[in-house]
Amino acid sequence: MALKGNLKDVGLNQLLNLIYLAHKTGALTIHRDAGSVAARLYFKEGKLIQTALDGQTARLTDIMVQVGKLTADQAKAIRARSKVDTDKELGLLMIQNNVLNQADIIQGVKNYLLESVYTLFTWHTGTFRFDPNVLPAEERITVAVSLDHLIIEGSRRVQEWEHLRDELPDLDVPLKFAERPDVNIRNINLSVEQWKVISFINSRNTIRQIASFLKMDEFQIRRIVYGLQTAGLVDVLPSTLTPGASGPVPLPPPAPPPVGRGVLLRVIDRLRKI
Repeated sequence: MALKGNLKDVGLNQLLNLIYLAHKTGALTIHRDAGSVAARLYFKEGKLIQTALDGQTARLTDIMVQVGKLTADQAKAIRARSKVDTDKELGLLMIQNNVLNQADIIQGVKNYLLESVYTLFTWHTGTFRFDPNVLPAEERITVAVSLDHLIIEGSRRVQEWEHLRDELPDLDVPLKFAERPDVNIRNINLSVEQWKVISFINSRNTIRQIASFLKMDEFQIRRIVYGLQTAGLVDVLPSTLTPGASGPVPLPPPAPPPVGRGVLLRVIDRLRKI
C-alpha cells in the first residue's frame, strides 16, 4: 500500500529517515504544488539510487555536463555516436573514447543525486507518495547513496537556506561592483559559477534574472551572491521595479559572454580603477 501525506506534517528529512531505518525499496514522488510531478526519488534497501526531476530522468550525458564532467560539445559528440541512446551505452562510449573513466561517471552521478535531493530540503509545502518496490528502468545507471549523511547535510543546508533568505530577502534587485572592494585583488579565487554571475552584473539585470538565465535555483544564486557580498566585491542596489509592475523583464536571449581569463582580467581591471 502506498504511503501518502503532506510535507507540512512530515518533512523530507523524516521521510528519508523512515526509508533509511526501514531499509525500504520503492519510489518517493513529491509534488511541490498541485499539478505535474515535481520530483521522484528511487530507493533500494534504504539507499538512494536514482532521481527524476520535473517528471523526467536526465540522460547520463546531461548529468555529466551539469556536474562539470563534460562540456556541451563533448556530450553532443557522444550522443551522435550512440545507436540506442541508453545510459549504459552512453557510459560505455565515454569510457571507450577515453572521455571519462568509470570512477568519473560514478562520482558524477552521485554528485547529481546529492544536489538534486539537497534542493528538495528547502520545500516545506507539497504532497508526497511512496510506492513500495518501484524501481527505475534497467537501462539507467544507478549509484547507491547512503541516506544518513545525506539527511545530516540536507538539514544543515536548510539552516543555511534560512540564513541566506534573511540576508538576501529580495531577488528582484540588481547588483553593482563595490565602490571600495574590501579584498586584495591578488587573493581573488572565485568559482566558475561566481565568475558567470559577475559577467552579468549591471544596473539592468536583477539577481532573479541572472539566476534564470544561468539556470540556477534560488539557493544557488543566494549562496553565490552572498559569497560575493561577504568578500566585499559586490553590493545590492535598490529595486528597479516601479509600483504596480508585473515583474522583471527577462534577460535577452544571446548567450552569456565566455567566462575565463578574459573576464577575469576585465573584472580585475574594473576593480583596480575603482
